[in-house]
Amino acid sequence: LFSPSGLTHESHKKDVEQVYLRCSEGSIEWMYPTGALIVNLRPNTSPASYKHLTVCIKPFKDSAGANIYLEKTGELKLLVRDGDRSPSKVYCFGYGQGGLFIEATPQQDISRKITGFQYELMSKGMASDLHTFSASCRPCSDTEVLLAVCTSDFVIRGSIQRVTNEAEEQESIIHVGVNKLYRQKSKIFQLTGGSGNWRGRIKTLLECGVKPGDGDFLFTGRMHFGEARLGCAPRFKDFQRMYKEAKDKGLNPCEIGPD
Repeated sequence: LFSPSGLTHESHKKDVEQVYLRCSEGSIEWMYPTGALIVNLRPNTSPASYKHLTVCIKPFKDSAGANIYLEKTGELKLLVRDGDRSPSKVYCFGYGQGGLFIEATPQQDISRKITGFQYELMSKGMASDLHTFSASCRPCSDTEVLLAVCTSDFVIRGSIQRVTNEAEEQESIIHVGVNKLYRQKSKIFQLTGGSGNWRGRIKTLLECGVKPGDGDFLFTGRMHFGEARLGCAPRFKDFQRMYKEAKDKGLNPCEIGPD
């Protein structure tokens, strides 16, 4: 979390401050914005890999007090207008398209304003999968499922308890009961109450039309801004079949107990 304050620049309201961020994900919270911030993302990876990176930002719901631009060689392209209240909207751009220029807007009382957003750096392919309707909704091929088992941030066997739709955010939340936890990057799936049951929530696009269904599924996916996002999710019996077929042929990309 990088958290500068504009109050320290009150006597120089046109100041432009440069910040350098080395982490691949994090957040910026600019309190009492005045002047401008130039945000330089410099991940601890080889500069040769920068061209394969996508930057995504997700403004805080109550973010206010500044416009956020994409800046390259002095040219500004507006990304987020001050006061835009699009809930949960994510803005993505290629790393080579420029850096972030955050300019405070004139305010009568800056002490009431905080501009903030989360950011993530990821490979272009991963970003495309997370924000493309077809990638999130279409059934995965056997090869894609087996690869997802090896590379996803979470892999679980579970059932759909219920689905809640958030029309304003154009998302569906799948409430999952976990029968077996193979892997999770963050503690999204946890034991609840005294029942000893593992539960968690996975988000996907509302357009996918997910509905509660009987039986177990193999849920895979990525963590994105602290939330689990759905990837491939075949019925578990179908996963067992494709896993056994690949194992018999020696084509499994990784080992995982299918039972």
